[in-house]
Amino acid sequence: MRITKENRATMMLTAPLQKVIPQLAIPTIISMLVTAIYNMADTYFVSRISTEASGAVGVVFSAMAIIQALAFTIGMGSGTNLSQALGAGREEEAKRFVSVAFFTAFFTGTVLMILCNLNLEWIVRFLGATDEITPHAMAYANYIFYAAPFMMSSFVMNNLLRFQGMASYAMVGITTGGILNMLLDPLLIFALHMGTAGAAVATAISQFISFTILLIMCNTRKDTIAIRLRDFRPTPAMYGRIFYNGVPSLGRQGIASIATIILNRVAGTVSTDPAIVNAAIASISIVNRFVMFINSAVIGFGQGFQPVCSFCFGAGKYSRVRQAYFYCGKVATIILLVLAAIALLFSQSIIRLFRAEDAHVVMIGTAALRYQLLTLPLWGFYVMSNMFTQSIGYGVRSTIISSARQGIFLIPAALILPRMFGIVGLEIAQPVSDVLAFLLAVLIMRSILQKMKHMPDRV
Repeated sequence: MRITKENRATMMLTAPLQKVIPQLAIPTIISMLVTAIYNMADTYFVSRISTEASGAVGVVFSAMAIIQALAFTIGMGSGTNLSQALGAGREEEAKRFVSVAFFTAFFTGTVLMILCNLNLEWIVRFLGATDEITPHAMAYANYIFYAAPFMMSSFVMNNLLRFQGMASYAMVGITTGGILNMLLDPLLIFALHMGTAGAAVATAISQFISFTILLIMCNTRKDTIAIRLRDFRPTPAMYGRIFYNGVPSLGRQGIASIATIILNRVAGTVSTDPAIVNAAIASISIVNRFVMFINSAVIGFGQGFQPVCSFCFGAGKYSRVRQAYFYCGKVATIILLVLAAIALLFSQSIIRLFRAEDAHVVMIGTAALRYQLLTLPLWGFYVMSNMFTQSIGYGVRSTIISSARQGIFLIPAALILPRMFGIVGLEIAQPVSDVLAFLLAVLIMRSILQKMKHMPDRV
């Protein structure tokens, strides 16, 4: 079924969940997988240069994640309000949220571009770059920051289209940019001898192309809400609602960036040998990119769940919201169990694919990957719990859940476990955090679902 303004409500409120959620999720899964693949492509091609270059991508990825976190704060916060407004029939309000989100993101990205490039070396060293990694990190970060306005605006438009049920339009922009990035990486890095900077230029170009396509999709399709300067009429109350519903994304990705910075800096204390330290930082980068590739399928599936969740909640169909949550949690868990089992069988080969030339990277990376794969299936209900609470406007509880895995629990684990167990402590910090975050999410969701069970559906 093609989603239009006319049939959106019927689809969201009455179509079988087993059909509507996959229909909305498939484009977002493809978008997430392509994004994860081109992130891995950056890591793969840069790893061909040296271990230090590979470490640089991991270091700068923390800054990219902060940019993405700010964009998702705006995009998810606006998207939740947009979808709830559509569900309640308030289309003029929805139009304002669309335009406020876009122009706020572009302005914020422009400010970041200027400030970060003026303080480039300080930033990469703060992110955890060693003396050997710093030149590569600066070359990479420079172009990434130039792309910040387009990167942030693209993420916001992606979310706005998803929350209107138009995930297929968002997919076109994201996948086109991602495929272009993968094609440009080897050309710029090796053929044009740009080295680490080539990977960043490829990312910057792909982000601009995605931005252009998404802007066209938003403004030329009759069944989407157009971005118009005349609708950019923000108020403190609007920003308050956007921030309240978007702050879980800031918690999830912003605190994840802080935790990664801490892991990179802690890696410098696990050995006095610079080769081992650089290998540890590179290993963290490789493992994080690969695990995120697996998780991207689940996050994409959850993003298909969110429009249904927020629309139905806005329309007062609470029993359908609960059914959608349990359906998505079960499907996500099964997917992760299968993928984790396959990856465990080939964990060493996966790490060797990126940096077989460095025995330290292979050893540290293989162990870290295996530990993370053991707790990977817990991500199913954890991700859906985060998206559930965010989509229905439970900002505080959603922020707690989203901050738990890579903030509330990972930061203490990263600071304590390596001191106790050395490199092994570094390798197990994330899996330990995963278990604790899952248990916290179960406790929070139990009370919400019990309350919702006794809320009668609105006629």
